[in-house]
Amino acid sequence: GAASPAEPGPHFPAKAKQVIWLFMGGGPSHVDTFDPKPALGRHHRKEIPIKLPSHLRDASRKVLASPFKFRRHGESGLPVSDLLPEMARHADDLCIIRSMHCNSIDHTGATLQTFTGMVSLPRPGIGCWLLYGLGSENENLPGYVVLGPDQQSGTATYNSRFLPARYQGTRVAWDPGKLKDPSKALPNLGNSGNLSVGQQRRQLDLLSRLNGWHKIGRAKHDALEARTAAFELAFRMQAAAPEAFEIHSESPATHKLYGIDNAKTKSFGTRCLLARRMVERGVRFVQVQCGKGDGLDWDQHGGLEAGHRKNAAATDRPVAGLIQDLKQRGLLDDTLVIWGGEFGRTPTSQGTDGREHHPHGYTLCLAGGGVKGGYAHGATDEFGWNAVDRKVHIHDFHATILHLMGIDHERLTFRYAGRDFRLTDVHGHVARDIIA
Repeated sequence: GAASPAEPGPHFPAKAKQVIWLFMGGGPSHVDTFDPKPALGRHHRKEIPIKLPSHLRDASRKVLASPFKFRRHGESGLPVSDLLPEMARHADDLCIIRSMHCNSIDHTGATLQTFTGMVSLPRPGIGCWLLYGLGSENENLPGYVVLGPDQQSGTATYNSRFLPARYQGTRVAWDPGKLKDPSKALPNLGNSGNLSVGQQRRQLDLLSRLNGWHKIGRAKHDALEARTAAFELAFRMQAAAPEAFEIHSESPATHKLYGIDNAKTKSFGTRCLLARRMVERGVRFVQVQCGKGDGLDWDQHGGLEAGHRKNAAATDRPVAGLIQDLKQRGLLDDTLVIWGGEFGRTPTSQGTDGREHHPHGYTLCLAGGGVKGGYAHGATDEFGWNAVDRKVHIHDFHATILHLMGIDHERLTFRYAGRDFRLTDVHGHVARDIIA
């Protein structure tokens, strides 16, 4: 929804105005992408010489060397593995947080915590909090758009929960095969009743009056208000949305930049291009997902090299294209791009050639939006098991995103069930070192 009195606006000048979160569902391996660990090569297939948790799930204690080569890139000399050659070309724009950690070893819990801060409790997602705190800059499109298949946590990452329902994320079609006609990007976008615009307007006014009468004397009518607002938004979107999803109007050079000209990269490339078109039009938060639903699942319990290469081949070029495109359009400065999964992978092996889930130390990669480029923050130990230096918990990460958007995470609260709730609950410290 557009700004309303419920949205307090920024607490201080913001560095970023919008977020594109490129969610790599399943959990890419940090020690095979942005966190090189030579010790893995030296101890390959040997027992790892550090104390591990007594409960290991299904990972062994045998070290697995990375099958990928790391090289330094850009003026900053940031190391990136040969898995991601296109992102590596933008090394000087990347801010790598190597000391992330979270509380769940399961996909559902870790994905929920990544977006909502909580492992199991139903809480609003960060995109909903940002929309509540700042509003949207385009009242003809949803302020929070989700592109891609739902993750194992379903719709819970973009559910507004106890926040007003109008701050919920809107999931749209992401399959390029379905986007031949941009009016099909959202279900029921067209007016099937063949009413004129004037007739539709009168119909909506009547509906609004009836709903208004129904609300009188009923205390809790948030869902009804949200539905009425959704009808109005849908009416405005009939004109705005097809234009926003019209990627065929983009130049052949732009299609090539995102890999839309290539069968392997077309699907994720389309999502990334749509994300740029959304933020260009003032959408506050865009969640771009890959995962089991589109065969791009980073969950390699076996076949690590083949699986990670397949996923990288489909996503690396579109991600690099998005960063380059935002930069050349002057949009990267105030758009925060986030790349990463719900956790990392174990430095030890699962089976002969896989890695287990790993929440104890992993990497997230940022670009734009007021963060330092060509910079690596924090560290895991020499094997990449535990985050040890300048650790960033997911609560700290959320506090940092809100800070970049001009919001004090302790002041963005919503009263519910007798207490003031916030995204970071009772936690969170801003990782000031990553801010440019």
